Amino acid sequence: MSSSDFRLSASLEEHEDDVRGVAFPHPKLVISVSRDATVREWKLLQPEPPRYDCSITSHGSSFVNAVAFCPPIKGYPDGLIISGGKDTIIEVREPGREPDKDAEALLLGHAHNVCALDVSQDGTYVVSGSWDSSARVWRVGKWECDALLEGHQGSVWAVLAYDKDTIITGCADQIIRIYTSTGKFLHTIKGSTDVVRALCRVSPKHPSEADFASAGNDGVIRLWRLNGKQVGELHGHESFIYSLTSLPTGELVSSGEDRTVRIWRDNECVQTITHPAISVWGVAACPENGDIVSGASDKKVRVFSRVKERQAAPEVIQAFEEAVSGSSIPKQQVGDVEKEKLPGPEFLQQKSGTKEGQVIMIKEDDGSVGAYQWSQGNQSWMSVGTVVDAVGSSGKKTDYFGKDYDYVFDVDIEDGKPPLKLPYNLSQNPYEAATKFIQDNELPMTYLDQVANFITSNTQGATLGQSSQAPAGADPYGTESRYRPGESTSSAPTSSLPTSRPKVLPQTSYLSIKAANLRTIRKKIEELNEQLTNEGYRDAVLSTSQLTALEAMIKPLEQSLAGTSSGNDALQSGVDLVMQMVASWPAGQQLPALDLLRLLTATTPAAAAYRSSEGGTLVDVLEGSKVFEDPDRPNNIMLAVRAFSNLFETSEGRTLAEQSFDKIHSLVKSSANNSNRNLTIAVTTLYVNYAVLYTSSSYSSEPHAMDRGLTLMDDLSSIIRTTVDSEAVYRGLVTAGTLLGIGEELQMAAKEIYDLDGALKKAEQAVKEPRIKGVVAEIRALL
Repeated sequence: MSSSDFRLSASLEEHEDDVRGVAFPHPKLVISVSRDATVREWKLLQPEPPRYDCSITSHGSSFVNAVAFCPPIKGYPDGLIISGGKDTIIEVREPGREPDKDAEALLLGHAHNVCALDVSQDGTYVVSGSWDSSARVWRVGKWECDALLEGHQGSVWAVLAYDKDTIITGCADQIIRIYTSTGKFLHTIKGSTDVVRALCRVSPKHPSEADFASAGNDGVIRLWRLNGKQVGELHGHESFIYSLTSLPTGELVSSGEDRTVRIWRDNECVQTITHPAISVWGVAACPENGDIVSGASDKKVRVFSRVKERQAAPEVIQAFEEAVSGSSIPKQQVGDVEKEKLPGPEFLQQKSGTKEGQVIMIKEDDGSVGAYQWSQGNQSWMSVGTVVDAVGSSGKKTDYFGKDYDYVFDVDIEDGKPPLKLPYNLSQNPYEAATKFIQDNELPMTYLDQVANFITSNTQGATLGQSSQAPAGADPYGTESRYRPGESTSSAPTSSLPTSRPKVLPQTSYLSIKAANLRTIRKKIEELNEQLTNEGYRDAVLSTSQLTALEAMIKPLEQSLAGTSSGNDALQSGVDLVMQMVASWPAGQQLPALDLLRLLTATTPAAAAYRSSEGGTLVDVLEGSKVFEDPDRPNNIMLAVRAFSNLFETSEGRTLAEQSFDKIHSLVKSSANNSNRNLTIAVTTLYVNYAVLYTSSSYSSEPHAMDRGLTLMDDLSSIIRTTVDSEAVYRGLVTAGTLLGIGEELQMAAKEIYDLDGALKKAEQAVKEPRIKGVVAEIRALL
């Protein structure tokens, strides 16, 4: 290996899920964000060999996808850590600040997942990009949205604060846009052939004289002048590129779906660093010493250095290289492999590679297929894994949580990132399987047609009882045909939708929200319990035996969520423990307990059967906890509403929800038109379930079904009329349309009293989506 090559400096292993973003502001600090809902600081304790100390800066309730660092400025001598993610909130914190302390600022404005962040070099403004098809500019210190960058026709995956006056955005519509930092649109740059996912400033030292670089789904790095002239292309990546950065030397660094970080000097790839992971989501460079850091799908943060003194011990580097060599590469990622035509191991000694990063397949002596990558610096072939068959491609049944399926697809749901499992049997209706997948994973119903289309596309020609060979486009691991709901790209499977869209109304199945990282929740409870101990909340602190009971509940709860058998005794004890936390913990510490409660209401009748020492139900305990009286904590309210929604998963829960309708409605009504989209969606989900209940054969004839239907219709008319979030509007429409089935009296009231037709017109104007148009048409046919 060349002395100028990067080698592993440190492997940082504390995250519990994929590392989605990294920052490297100075040699003594690395910052990472993850799907485990944390922002972490890694502080250098000793330089030789490098050793870091990890601390959690922030712990939220959902995926954190983007991070940026504001350099030290007046009032913030240590700089600022800025992060954002699925909850739509951008959090600003000073380094070293404890996670339980208030953030410096919470930036509210985006209506969907925040997937890109950058800070101007002078530290005066932050720019953010989101799934809501907008970018926003926030003035540092002022902490308000200073400008809205509009005109995008898709998710804004990349933002670059190019200088104090210029902002560049990259979008799913394949267009790069240039704005002033005050929000004035200047011009577009076209030339990308797919989604633009990454942007970075190019050093004046680069011979191309480019101002900035872009990359994305087509695997090509393009070099641009600000005036839109393309001055270069860099080829080498074999799949999506997720991240770009520039080194002090003028070299570029990229990372992507092909498991690699690549170093580019001039127009040539001079080093390829393969990771033992599916994807390398983020890469950043330290501006002071030129070291780089990566974040990957194997939950690890890795630092690499060219300086021998800053490199890891030889045994650590060897362990990393062995992990790469021992990793499995899905067959789809390398294309069709005709094993019998492959060269044997002797090829590795006889032939040299033609360029850095070139990959060849070798038929090993044991009959397996090995992948080898050419290292230009080392002038040798390096093993980067063994090629294996992908799930669902052999026709054999695949086990998933104890059940056999014809297919278990990997499906990306945010930023091209770590996949969720989509199990499917050929005997299933694709729309039913898609609906269940969406509900299980808390995804917007916007994705229904696309997920169903994905299933149809990747099982074409397969029939029951026959080998189900997936077509070339069926790539569950993510190369050119990786599926991404919400994107319209040439890289997604392209089968046609069914000729007619199935009717939506009436809704007949209950919706639940059950996705969770239980280990993270448990860890957070333990952290908060220790904090309560230190702060003197003696009556609220969990004892050692109670913490043991909490740990004992996790596995059966995971099994129950997966639909397999579980120990009910542990869940019963868990219900009592969680209700104690909800009732006695301060509002600022209630979030993980409420998260556990909404999972328990979905999985065990013990939650609905719970009675406090005073005889109160969980509804009474939630009322007494004042959760619904604290509008400054919308996530607490949202989880409490989800707990109500999940009651409909058990017959005992449905009985409690029906008997407690008036109390539940009075608690949640004020949250129906909240600006927090997750809370509004939670309320409309609850209303959907009540609509299904009161139109079912068991309850539709009850005298109060009509009265409660009218109560809900009153709320829904307002929600549909005033809400702009597409998912909340859609669920509101489905609920209203389902309630019309209660009877003519409700239909007449919807028309004449609640002006439902006027609300439908507002919804069509606010949300121009085919599914909205379709359900509105169904409702009008019923009126």
